Amino acid sequence: MKICISSTSNTENCQADSRFGRCSYFAIYDTENNTFNFIENKGVSSSQGAGIAASQQIIDEHVEVVITGHLGPNAMKMLNAANIQTYEIKDETVENAVKIFMDGKLSSIDKPVDSHFGMQK
Repeated sequence: MKICISSTSNTENCQADSRFGRCSYFAIYDTENNTFNFIENKGVSSSQGAGIAASQQIIDEHVEVVITGHLGPNAMKMLNAANIQTYEIKDETVENAVKIFMDGKLSSIDKPVDSHFGMQK
């Protein structure tokens, strides 16, 4: 299984980002070989539609789970349509986010935030 964590940087011990569409990196954790792969978020510099661009990038990576702080309505709609499960994380490192998820201790994201939430940081 591939798990995506929105990330502030490209290391396992960096902070998970509360934003999805405007995070700097996506940490892709592969549970089959227990490795991280960090990719730059192509949507971060979009003047609009960052959540859509980020969602498509994650769908193209064949991710099954997204762990982030918040999702906008368009990102949530796209990820749900692709049957990608979404979970909320707060104030954790990327590495700890995976551990907490694997322990079954994360809540699913049931509703989106306002469309331009990620631009407020």
